[in-house]
Amino acid sequence: MTPTAPTHPAWSESEIRVRRDLSACHRLADHFGWSDIVWNHITARIPGPEGHFLIMEMGMRYDEVTAGNLLKLDRNGDAVENTGRANRTGFVIHGGVYEARPDVNFIMHTHTRAGMAVSALREELTPLVNDVVPLHGAVAYHDFEGVSTDPGESARIAKALGDKPVMILRNHGLLTAGASAGEMFMLMYYLERACQVQMDALSSGREINPIPREILEESAERYRDFRYGKEEWPALLRLAEQRFPDFQAL
Repeated sequence: MTPTAPTHPAWSESEIRVRRDLSACHRLADHFGWSDIVWNHITARIPGPEGHFLIMEMGMRYDEVTAGNLLKLDRNGDAVENTGRANRTGFVIHGGVYEARPDVNFIMHTHTRAGMAVSALREELTPLVNDVVPLHGAVAYHDFEGVSTDPGESARIAKALGDKPVMILRNHGLLTAGASAGEMFMLMYYLERACQVQMDALSSGREINPIPREILEESAERYRDFRYGKEEWPALLRLAEQRFPDFQAL
């Protein structure tokens, strides 16, 4: 498809930085195999009192997203400055979180195979390896309500997430929320890995060696001040610049 032509007569430097980070997130998510043709959504809050946030145009692939062709939505989910169409479920799933969580600036929702598989289990996500230990106690759950087109579900998702950074939408997929693009992205990286490891271990049919609860809690406490993305995001941006240089285009 031909994306809607961007208009940016008054974009601030801070908005442009957010646009470039969000565009990089789309390209990198596609690189890691988290995209779903034209579905799912990664969004970012634009700094300022207006409550605007950015989302990709309906019908685009993640590898087509640039800083300039992202749509700007208002608090009602209506397009600002653009005539493009947004995925309505993106507003329902993300909008309430932005309203309830001023600390959240970036949100990612995925339908990966491993993520959906774990979301369909009656049991919760189980930290089985070292990489996943920091997520112990940090995962929220939201029960399936059908296709997320009911505006009322937006507030229920935000309530279920509470103050946590990670959510499993049961029988649906995964969600991560961060103050920065790097935090959100790396939370998804480790959440996705946790789901993959859990399904691999379960599918082996062999006895699982659980991490003792006291070790989990002690280790998670050590990670309390760990900042996801602080070290990784600069490296990921270099990858985006090398592999997908047009992602920054305005």
